[in-house]
Amino acid sequence: MAKKKIVIALGHQALGTNLPEQKANVAHTSKIIADFIQDGCQIALVHSNAPQVGMIHTAMNEFGKQHGGYTAAPMSVCSAMSQGYIGYDLQNGIRAELTRRGIYKTVSTVLTQVTVDPYDETTYKPAKVIGRYMSAAEAAEEEAKGNYVTEESGKGFRRMVAAPTPVAIVEIEAIKALLAADQIVISCGGGGIPVMEQGYNLRGASAIIEKDLVSGLLAREIDADVLMILTDVDFVCLNYGTEAEKPITHMTVAEAKAYIEDNQFGTSSMLPKIQAAINFIESGSGRKAIITSMANAKDSMTGKTGTIIE
Repeated sequence: MAKKKIVIALGHQALGTNLPEQKANVAHTSKIIADFIQDGCQIALVHSNAPQVGMIHTAMNEFGKQHGGYTAAPMSVCSAMSQGYIGYDLQNGIRAELTRRGIYKTVSTVLTQVTVDPYDETTYKPAKVIGRYMSAAEAAEEEAKGNYVTEESGKGFRRMVAAPTPVAIVEIEAIKALLAADQIVISCGGGGIPVMEQGYNLRGASAIIEKDLVSGLLAREIDADVLMILTDVDFVCLNYGTEAEKPITHMTVAEAKAYIEDNQFGTSSMLPKIQAAINFIESGSGRKAIITSMANAKDSMTGKTGTIIE
């Protein structure tokens, strides 16, 4: 009997913000992932990286300013660095937890590039805030370089980058091969390294791809049974944050589309998750998506909690 194949998208709470938090959070996250594997599921993991890539980007920029002969690192390079060090903690944490349970499996991190369309307006439209707060003078310097900045009242300025639509996963055949060997795969970290095709070359884009959209793309490519997006809420809610807030336990694709038309989901929070679920479900039969919290991950598989879309 074929194993149930699940793509799990890990949000910020699975990793934390800084190095000590990441170590502690990954130890807890690894137990949840190990539960699924112990139950006989095949797992492909995608993780967020917003605090981590912002930290790396800031550190590289500051180092370049203070030391001659060094330059700031482009966003694509910072994304690659974040994939490496988050994957390092995740694969070691999961391996250790599985070994404690007498399960011996290889956990691999694939440094993953994701192509974006240079002619799609999302490739150039600023949507994601990154890095530290800047002064007005520093913000002016960034704008002089052609970068976008935004002002947060009373806090200062921060850089903004585009969140382009993912087109294809460059290393997808390597990911499929590892899964076919029954290994646990961590890939497309932070949405993948955004790249554009230029002849034979792949050129890094100054952007951050929505990790939820890439998770849906990965789930389609590997023909997963379930797309599970773990976030900081137990359920998707209508009228979120108001007195009329109402949790949704189940919705069809048609209902999800209607809620999108009604502007029920935050553009940079819940909307990408719902869109990823729709794209995944519509691309095959017998598929479902689950959106819930880390604490409810296992129970959501049996319909006890969380929001199920199918």
